Amino acid sequence: MEDTNKMILQATMLDLDHLQLLVTVGVQEIPQNTLISKLNSCLSFSKLNTQCIGFLLLVFMIMSDAMYSLQELRLSGKKMARISSIFLMGLLVIWAALAEAEYMIYKDAAKPLSSRIKDLMSRMTLEEKIGQMTQIERNVASAQVMKDYFIGSVLSGGGSVPSKQASAETWINMVNEFQKGALSTRLGIPMIYGIDAVHGHNNVYKATIFPHNVGLGATRQVNIFLTSAKCCDGSHNENSLPSSRDPELVKRIGAATALEVRATGIPYVFAPCIAVCRDPRWGRCYESYSEDPKLVQAMTEIVPGLQGDIPANSSKGVPFVAGKTKVAACAKHYLGDGGTTDGINENNTQISRHDLLNIHMPAYYNSIMKGVSTIMVSYSSWNGVKMHANRDMITGFLKNILRFRGFVISDWEGIDRITSPPHANYSYSIQAGISAGIDMIMVPNNYKEFIDGLTSHVKNKVIPMSRIDDAVKRILQVKFVMGLFENPLADKSLVNEIGSQEHRELAREAVRKSLVLLKNGESADEPLLPLRKKASKILVSGSHADNLGYQCGGWTIEWQGLSGNNLTRGTTILTAIENTVDPSTEVVYKENPDADFVKSNNFSYAIVVVGEPPYAETFGDSLKLTIPEPGPSTIQNVCGSVKCVTVIISGRPVVIQPYVSLMDALVAAWLPGTEGQGVADVLFGDYGFTGKLPRTWFKTVDQLPMNVGDRHYDALFPFGFGLTTYPTKNI
Repeated sequence: MEDTNKMILQATMLDLDHLQLLVTVGVQEIPQNTLISKLNSCLSFSKLNTQCIGFLLLVFMIMSDAMYSLQELRLSGKKMARISSIFLMGLLVIWAALAEAEYMIYKDAAKPLSSRIKDLMSRMTLEEKIGQMTQIERNVASAQVMKDYFIGSVLSGGGSVPSKQASAETWINMVNEFQKGALSTRLGIPMIYGIDAVHGHNNVYKATIFPHNVGLGATRQVNIFLTSAKCCDGSHNENSLPSSRDPELVKRIGAATALEVRATGIPYVFAPCIAVCRDPRWGRCYESYSEDPKLVQAMTEIVPGLQGDIPANSSKGVPFVAGKTKVAACAKHYLGDGGTTDGINENNTQISRHDLLNIHMPAYYNSIMKGVSTIMVSYSSWNGVKMHANRDMITGFLKNILRFRGFVISDWEGIDRITSPPHANYSYSIQAGISAGIDMIMVPNNYKEFIDGLTSHVKNKVIPMSRIDDAVKRILQVKFVMGLFENPLADKSLVNEIGSQEHRELAREAVRKSLVLLKNGESADEPLLPLRKKASKILVSGSHADNLGYQCGGWTIEWQGLSGNNLTRGTTILTAIENTVDPSTEVVYKENPDADFVKSNNFSYAIVVVGEPPYAETFGDSLKLTIPEPGPSTIQNVCGSVKCVTVIISGRPVVIQPYVSLMDALVAAWLPGTEGQGVADVLFGDYGFTGKLPRTWFKTVDQLPMNVGDRHYDALFPFGFGLTTYPTKNI
């Protein structure tokens, strides 16, 4: 067909006199050069559109009319033959163009999804298919790379941004630039941009940062440990889920997060983490809602918050995204990431198949039933087998038994880590990961090596074409469901959603409901909380009282988080206290005062805020789980000298038994995020304490792992514990 295009154009341009005659006797208003230029543009089939089809039909009518006119002019036989040949070739080109357009089913949104996918895949080359399976980091991406390698997806890793403190508009411009590169390919398949949004849109300056998952787990009440739930054989009973104090909270947080992510032009998030953390020594424990699989299972309500509620007639396992205000979600990390020995990140989970399915699988079952679009594989191993190479659990169980129809994505360099050391035998890693059933590889940097390696495996029949087709079909299904083919480019209509007041109020509400009161006075008759707003002088101390970065934790602006108050917009706990107390109350802030200072100032009471510094993943693994200095010294100096409430900022239970007797009140505030005002709301009685422990609070680390339901269970504060207070006005 391309040869025919060239022939007709050459013939037309070589015979401008005759073309002028055609135009003159046809429609005099169309100049010859305009006609030639338009023909040249429209006869490129990869860009054929409705306007071009109409133009070709116009040319056909002009030429038909001209042929009758030319016969009357009685041109020589040679010239007439030349023009006739041009006319016939023109008819052939127009017919072929119309035929081609008729069968481009994948571009027609009215066609069934299965027909669109089948049509598009029938047109794709191996190179184009492998490109769809490739996800690269934004720092190696460009419009040209997207075009040259048919890249299917781009991501931002933790802290990877277009510029420091980038605006929503800057994010949109970057994403659209990559998208334009993808759309300029032969078939114009849009790419999908993904980002970690694990407690709000946490990479983005001024976005709302919600409490980390461990805090959200405290907002729900559950009393029965899941020991024998039948979650994965079709007999699961929705009524067996725990009751909730606010069943819509995590769903509303998911919806707010989706809006803020979409405000930056991004349609895909690597969230939620539905790990069941069984050992708080794990550095990712704060990404887990709870040690209890039943509670984690209930928290999958965040999936429809992110994606939208699935239609009533939706088939089991089919992904769903409701529209431009929603995002594709990613349940992670499949499977058993929270059960590794000694809580060592990316390590081995030694557990029976029965326990694996009953502890770590239930939340995946629920996520799939709610239409989750993608699932990310865990770095960890199960009984010595790397999950990234575990065909039995990815293809056999997830795809065949649970009938998950979205796509499976690797973690960052996940297939590299199949070998030890990582990347030692990348060819083998590609084969093992793809053969196991992973559909999209988060490469993220060495994309040429990955593409070449996978291409070689397919051409040498090491990996069958059917495996490639399965992967691409799943990826395209998600892209079609999201409407990316119809609306591939982001607009700026949602930019004001970033850090909106409505979302900050929601985060503040979540903070209030996440706080767990562990101690309140030496007896119920002598509570310290709620605190009096009107007092002569109060002390606020501790390393975490005036540090927004510590308050937010890891995965905030940077992968490992930051210290200080300039990372993003928010309210520290100190500022929240100052905003809440009576104007006549003097607030004194001293980070680490000595005992003499405290005793000599005649404070009415003190608020001590201490805890863990920010961390993420392996950097957070800890065998000791102690509060770093000067935290313990601050507790001893202050609480040993004046009535005090200690607020612990941490991603998990930490060692506090040695200090509990010194404290008059103790609050677990987890990692509350940017809205520190929620802490003051409850400390001073505007709202009551309602949170319950989503994790067992141990006495000593040598008890670990220790989880509710264990035979030898001797907790400092048991799972589900939490004292209650009620709102009090005008204290």
